[in-house]
Amino acid sequence: MDNWVLMGAKMLEKQPQYESAVGSTQVKVKITYVLLSTYDALAYTGATKISYPKTIGRIAIGLVTDVGDNCYGVKKGARVYMNAVRPCGKCYACKSGNRAECTSPRVAERDFDGFLRDFVVCDYTEVTVLPDSVDDMLALCIENVALAENIYDRLNLTTGSRVAIVGGGFLGSILAQIALYHKLVPIVIDNYTQNVDRLKKSGVFFTFAADDNLRQNIEDATSGSLCDAAIYTSNCKLTPSVPASVIARKRDMVLGGFCTVNFSLDTAPLFEKNLRIYSVSDGYGYIETAVNMLVHGAIDLSHFQKDILKDFDPATLLTEIAEKTTLDSKMTVLKLIL
Repeated sequence: MDNWVLMGAKMLEKQPQYESAVGSTQVKVKITYVLLSTYDALAYTGATKISYPKTIGRIAIGLVTDVGDNCYGVKKGARVYMNAVRPCGKCYACKSGNRAECTSPRVAERDFDGFLRDFVVCDYTEVTVLPDSVDDMLALCIENVALAENIYDRLNLTTGSRVAIVGGGFLGSILAQIALYHKLVPIVIDNYTQNVDRLKKSGVFFTFAADDNLRQNIEDATSGSLCDAAIYTSNCKLTPSVPASVIARKRDMVLGGFCTVNFSLDTAPLFEKNLRIYSVSDGYGYIETAVNMLVHGAIDLSHFQKDILKDFDPATLLTEIAEKTTLDSKMTVLKLIL
């Protein structure tokens, strides 16, 4: 059995994995698919800091092959999503039995081992059983949809509100589709033709390049009132000054995404417009909501290229993804054979 472990920046080793006993409240899961993400790629290169050694792979699904005696709602043979963000178990909220309000959630690949390995043994509460109507590729989008829901919950926008989304890659596309699901008006800003074309096929009407005409284009689209909120996707190469330039006064701006990439933020527009700024880096607490939205057709993946690989070199793939973070409209999926 294999286990891909990151020993240091760009130091990825395939190590043997040994059998683990299943406790009374634990399940054993055979990992079937892993979605390689920008988070994985930047962790591999060292741009996103993690503690070593760590098994890579933040997003995965699998099949339950063994179940402890005291597991509830999870049966052998169930198809499950591996919860990528989990309660810390140490804060006051966790110790009080209110794990949904955990103040320091743990993240796969950063705080505990990720899922690019043959088997995972974990507590049964750390997996989510998947409905039959959510296929494997949709299930691999759960973390992104949950992140989007976390962002929109924070923004608390009303029907018809116009939200600028800076970055039209994989996350940007999901943010736009979730905005449409909530009857909001997404306005996506991206300089890459392939991203813009895909967004239009997904039903996004307003897509603009970040050029000298951006301000005028936004005013034309909003009847001169600018946007009601803005989201800057963290793996976007556009400057973070873009979202602040296209929203109205006293509005909210979110820095959203899994990747903790350092960048400089010009604070002058924030002060000039009295903007509120938030950061959202996970979908903790929104997994069930995300699954329900997928069941009801909130996301269309038909316009994404999907590379489902049975034979792969993760190091090479992660390097390629890190170099093309602005063109992350392709789903690179690793299939681990049963």
